[in-house]
Amino acid sequence: MTLHSPCEVELLVCTTCRCAVTTAPSSDEADARRDGKRLLAALEVGLPEGIVLRGVECLSNCKRGCTIVLRGSGRWTYVYGGFDPDTDCDTLRNGVEKYRDAPDGRVPWRARPEHFKRNCIARIPPLE
Repeated sequence: MTLHSPCEVELLVCTTCRCAVTTAPSSDEADARRDGKRLLAALEVGLPEGIVLRGVECLSNCKRGCTIVLRGSGRWTYVYGGFDPDTDCDTLRNGVEKYRDAPDGRVPWRARPEHFKRNCIARIPPLE
């Protein structure tokens, strides 16, 4: 198992996302409770070591929110959707840890959590 420095692996969480079944909020107060913001807040505790967590606005995957991105230097970048801030945080932490430990970010299919197998939106090769 290879561990990477904290700056090499980022977890981006769309803060404007709503879960696919969530209805649109009708006020600023409801907007503050967007599912993506709740997911970001839930992940601030207990995230695996070596992961930089960042909130970002709109990842343009609205029909399959909540959406996250895993990326790092010299690694494949992955976009995943369909996360529920109330039920999927442990699964997400597990998948992020596996991504961190894979030297190029490509986690073997059999080792991926089920959610990661079924909710991949895009896989992007490294720039380098």
